[in-house]
Amino acid sequence: MKISRSTGYALVAVGYIAMNYKEGAVLAARISKEYNIPLEYLLKILQQLVRANVLRSKRGPRGGFFLARPAESITLLEIIEAVDGPLHSHLHLAEQTNNAPFSQKMEEVCRKATDEVRVIYEKARLSKMLGWEA
Repeated sequence: MKISRSTGYALVAVGYIAMNYKEGAVLAARISKEYNIPLEYLLKILQQLVRANVLRSKRGPRGGFFLARPAESITLLEIIEAVDGPLHSHLHLAEQTNNAPFSQKMEEVCRKATDEVRVIYEKARLSKMLGWEA
């Protein structure tokens, strides 16, 4: 299982937006400069997060990005899946081996591992990552 660079940027951006929204909507250029993320690349990621209802955007002079919901209701799983798509095992070992017993067992282990990782990410709330709750 691999977390993409895009997802890493998304996690950083959402955290930054949550921490800095009190001052108003956060500009993508500010995040880009702070963390040295290419602006056009970041904008595409932020739009994915808007489509997934993690962020909202506002145009205009006081525009920028802000959380779509309270940090307590946003999970790391939502952020990851908004950028990388659904988290699931892509193995088709049994199919490749004409359902050989060893491949079915290996596939089951990988599926269980992925399910456990999903649960961990789903329990990880943005608010907790920011230190806003114990």
